[in-house]
Amino acid sequence: MTASDLQSLFVTNLVRYNSGDRRRWRLIVGDVKVYSLATHAHCNWAVTPSGSASEVDAVERLADLLREDHPIITAG
Repeated sequence: MTASDLQSLFVTNLVRYNSGDRRRWRLIVGDVKVYSLATHAHCNWAVTPSGSASEVDAVERLADLLREDHPIITAG
């Protein structure tokens, strides 16, 4: 899975379970940052959501779930 695939997965799930439109959720999620496996061996990605408290909470809860299935991704 690539960073852009993961961002799409975030947006799809956020729209499905929280309503709103894809553009708004894409802005809230922001870019998926990919880190080196040498320093982040268990999970090499992170998101820094911005938005209202409830929007950020929705993204962070989903991030916890997605880390279970997709801990390691590639850039792209």
